[in-house]
Formats: sequence, structure tokens, C-alpha cells
Amino acid sequence: MRRVSLLLLGLGMSTPCRAQVPRLLTTDSLAGWLRAPSGSEVVLLDVREPWVSYLQDHLPGAAWLNVETLRATEGELPFQLLPPSHYAELFRRLGLAPETPVVVYSAGDQLDIDATFVAWLLASAGATRVYLLDGGYAKWVLEGRPLTQHYPRRPLPIARFDAGQFHPTVASLADVQAALRDGGPLLVDARPADQYSGAAGAQLRRGHIPGARNHPWKDDLVRTDSALVWKSVTALRAVYMAQGITPDRDIILYCNSSTEASHVLFTLSYLLGYPRVRIFTGAWSEWSEREDLPIER
Repeated sequence: MRRVSLLLLGLGMSTPCRAQVPRLLTTDSLAGWLRAPSGSEVVLLDVREPWVSYLQDHLPGAAWLNVETLRATEGELPFQLLPPSHYAELFRRLGLAPETPVVVYSAGDQLDIDATFVAWLLASAGATRVYLLDGGYAKWVLEGRPLTQHYPRRPLPIARFDAGQFHPTVASLADVQAALRDGGPLLVDARPADQYSGAAGAQLRRGHIPGARNHPWKDDLVRTDSALVWKSVTALRAVYMAQGITPDRDIILYCNSSTEASHVLFTLSYLLGYPRVRIFTGAWSEWSEREDLPIER
């Protein structure tokens, strides 16, 4: 019993109403949490695609969330965030209230970006106890942990998210243009190196925003014996500092559609504690299509 108490203390469970930034959660910690009496409190969100993956099996108690329900075209721009009321209602339908402990997991390996995107939006909507499963579904399965095909059965929460409290850390096209014109904010491109260089890419033009530094999101992960997991905080800090991506800077991240950038934001804001990190939600998809905007290759 003492072991469980210490586990829950480490997860921030000793003070149920205490707000916190999203955190990484190991598979060992989640397994222990689910075995504990308070394990029924936690909501797991399976954000894998395609949906048939969830039907075949998922972690016990996990509800499925399609990441593409979290964004849509606005005007001419694809991949844009939706009105705050949309997130408030969707999260309630998933069984979440602001103080509900929620663990988000993706397939792992190549798709950590879906989980970090959801974690960022949950925190932006006011969720106070958000965890991301390090290694995701892949690590859980490789360790031989339990799976199920049953759906979770829980009542809808009485408490609701307040749409007026939705405050995502975003930057606009004007913010990025000002950064190029006046200096100040540091632009960081979270895409793979071949897209940054212009050797690859699906958009109208290839390359990157002038002056942006490239930090591919996968560089924050390391392969263990079983799956890809986050590097240690010490190792992460050393790499970013060596690139001049330091906590004193105002940082604007971008990628193709905000998901890759959310992975770097998770590292900088939630693991390393950088105070000023935003995502340019127009992303390279907006910048590259605007032929009046400069690019570098």
C-alpha cells in the first residue's frame, strides 16, 4: 500500500485540484496506477489512427479520440484550431472534466506527435492533470501488458470545461513576419532535416522560413530495448542549448500542420520549463503557399 501511495504522490495525486503542466508517464507507473484503488479515476485517451487499431485492442479503460476532430480548414488554411466551445464539448463527451487525470497515448515510434498535440490542447483548455505515456502503445505491447477490446463505461462528468479559458500558446503569420523584420523571437522548424533543406516536401514550395533553426522533433527521442522514448532532461537540455535554443528566448515553433511542433513544445515547455514557446499554427503549409513570402533552401 505504501508503494501505491508513493506512486500516486509522484503523479500529483495527493492534491487532486492542483494544476500542473503535462508530464511524461512511464508504462510502469501507469500499470501501478491502474492497479491502485484510485485507478478508476483516470481516463485514458487512445489517439492512434486508423480507428480499426482501437477496435482490435487498446489499453484497459481507454476511449478513442480521432486527432483530426481537433482541427479543420478555416478560410483558405488547412489544419487550423477550432472554436473553444468545440474542445469543451468534445472533452466532456470523452468523460473529462478539468480536474480529471488523463493519460494520452499514441502508437509510439513515428506518431508521438498525435499525443503531444492532444496534450497541448488539453492543457490549453484548462485540464489540470495531463500525462503522456512515454513510448505509447508500442512500448506497452512490447512489455506484454494487458489489452482489451471492451469500451470504457463511465458517466459524463458534471463539471465542464470553460470555453472562455481556452488559451493555446499560438503565434500568427503577423508574429512570424515581425520576427523576421524586427528580430526578437527565435524561429524553430520541427520538421525533418530533408524538408527543412528543401530536398523533400509536399507543399507548393520547399525549404524553410528564413533564419529558422532546424530541430527535428524525432531528435528528442531515443530507442531503448523496446521502443522510442524521450531522452533524459539533461540530454535534451544540452542539445537545445548547443543549438542556441535557450530559455531566455521568445520561441516560435512551426512544422507542416502543428503536430510536429507540438512535440518540440512538449519538450521545451513541459519537460525543460521554457517560459515563452508558441506554435505558428499557419505552419509551413501557409507560408510556402504564399508566394509573396520569402523562403530559404
